[in-house]
Amino acid sequence: MGKTKKFYLENIPLDEAWGRFIAAMESAGVWRALPGEDLPIEEALGRITAQPVWAALSSPGYHASAMDGYAVRSADTIGATESAPKRLSVGPGRQAAYVDTGDPVPSWADAVVMIEHTQQIEEAGGEAAIEIQASVAPWTAVRPMGEDMVATELVLPANHTLKPVDLGALAGCGHARVSVRRKPRVAVIPTGTELITVEQAAENGLKSGDIIEYNSLVLSSQVREWGGAPTRYPVVADDFGRIKATVLAAAAGHDLVLINAGSSAGSEDFTSAVVQELGTLLVHGVAVRPGHPVILGMIADTPVIGTPGYPVSCALTGEIFVEPLLAHWLGQQPAEKPKTRATITRKLLSPMGEDELVRVTAGRVGERIVAAPLSRGAGVITSLVRADGIVRIPRFSEGVDAGQEVVVELYRNPADLERTLVHIGSHDLCLDLLAQRLADSGRRFASANAGSLGGLMALRRGEAHLAGSHLLDPATGQYNVSYVQQYLADVPVVLMTFMHREQGLMVAPGNPKGIRELADLARGDLRFVNRQRGAGTRVLLDYHLEKLGIASEGVNGYRREEFTHMAVAVAVQSGVADCGLGIAAAARALNIDFIPLEQERYDLVIPCVHFESELLRPLLELIRGGELARIIGGLPGYDTTHMGEIVITT
Repeated sequence: MGKTKKFYLENIPLDEAWGRFIAAMESAGVWRALPGEDLPIEEALGRITAQPVWAALSSPGYHASAMDGYAVRSADTIGATESAPKRLSVGPGRQAAYVDTGDPVPSWADAVVMIEHTQQIEEAGGEAAIEIQASVAPWTAVRPMGEDMVATELVLPANHTLKPVDLGALAGCGHARVSVRRKPRVAVIPTGTELITVEQAAENGLKSGDIIEYNSLVLSSQVREWGGAPTRYPVVADDFGRIKATVLAAAAGHDLVLINAGSSAGSEDFTSAVVQELGTLLVHGVAVRPGHPVILGMIADTPVIGTPGYPVSCALTGEIFVEPLLAHWLGQQPAEKPKTRATITRKLLSPMGEDELVRVTAGRVGERIVAAPLSRGAGVITSLVRADGIVRIPRFSEGVDAGQEVVVELYRNPADLERTLVHIGSHDLCLDLLAQRLADSGRRFASANAGSLGGLMALRRGEAHLAGSHLLDPATGQYNVSYVQQYLADVPVVLMTFMHREQGLMVAPGNPKGIRELADLARGDLRFVNRQRGAGTRVLLDYHLEKLGIASEGVNGYRREEFTHMAVAVAVQSGVADCGLGIAAAARALNIDFIPLEQERYDLVIPCVHFESELLRPLLELIRGGELARIIGGLPGYDTTHMGEIVITT
């Protein structure tokens, strides 16, 4: 079969997509828990019981002494006091018999006196005896037969995840083996002619058009984490026949087939056609974002899921469809993430008719949890790495407003939010160094790149512990002070210097366009890439353009915006832009050239209510100490001479 362009069959709601999928699996007889397999108990940790486990033996299997001492008849101890101790003879057929912890208690005895509560004496004729100074009740210090478990008693229910103590209970009641759910076998098939392995990239480098394939690694790891047994296939090129043959073979030996990429509507997106030819195509396109081009189908009695090629869409498709399916096969309810209510830090518009999953960072600031949205791009896998949780925007909503309360489904323990420092403001590479050092001190550093002005607005709304800022006042040539006084007039803050850094023009290696200064931006042959509105770098650019008499409309690319210095550097490195304004460290990181323009002061703006708090104590210790200053000062374009100095306190 040749190349066939396939468009979305429909864009159906998530619950309807699940309904179709479940109905098809029920019809095929595979919407049920998987059967059990017999394992030695030492291999069963973390597995799920396939049937109830009943005690084969009682534990203990006899009346056992609970401690070292003397087995006695409790009736023989009645009346013993400190002033009138009771004397009991010791030995076979006598009134007391010595027992160690765990020993069987003689059939004639019904109690044990702790050895610490006895005094050994010798009677006339050399016979052994003990004296006790208090009576004991029946069954004192005796573990009766079956105290722990009684033969035929239920020890563990079906569909129970085995913990270390459970294995001890199984052994204790006489089971050397246990029946556990068979792990679902899942085939993971990456497709795409442009894909290479990370090993190939490490050995040979990347050429234009190459993409490192890691979606199958993520999917396989998800499957393993969720209790399945993944088979990760080599990359299959965009060839209908090869994909079809691979999928058919995988379906014959697995419970589930995951086909990654090829699920959109492009000319080489074959997944839907393969599923349709081999079996039944149930769904092509689900009203969820990211994850829109999902494919659901059946090949005979094997379910098939086509996952999108974009990394975030792929990973979230795993969470939406694969995790609940594996849980059902393992006799479990889908795992519920811990949830918390939070205040969203900025307005989010969302497409009508689609459920949207927004990645956020989160932390407690004052009396509330705040959630700062991360990049919404479906290809930004790092947004999932950095995400503390997900906010679901329902499909009939147009979005959420800044300051609105939302529910965050957390990827981490809620207690982690209590030790999180929330930074919203200007981007700088040194914030990553600060985050790493804070992690060593038991703190988390969650940062959202909203620009210097965006950071001040977040502080005014009480949504962050601190903000990085480098806003130049054109009237005075000073940094940050006037902006703090203007926008945070009612919020007492400490303005503290973090470092000074070089700003300048980043240009391609060798500077092929012969760029020398900002005035060159007026040339018609240059493509510029800008920072977002509210960024300190954007303010710096506008300041110099005004001094030079250059209108923003005269700069080719002025309206093209990026949110970080590294994004600007990438645009220049890739040839999309000829130049962009940014910091020297970003240019050095990507081996592009840098034309210095000016040294600016980058400050941390910290509300007084947080400045001396226990939460921020490790941060202040790092800034006031010398080690962090030494490390940052050794990086290109940075000067830490004034790190930690207080500029003003309002």
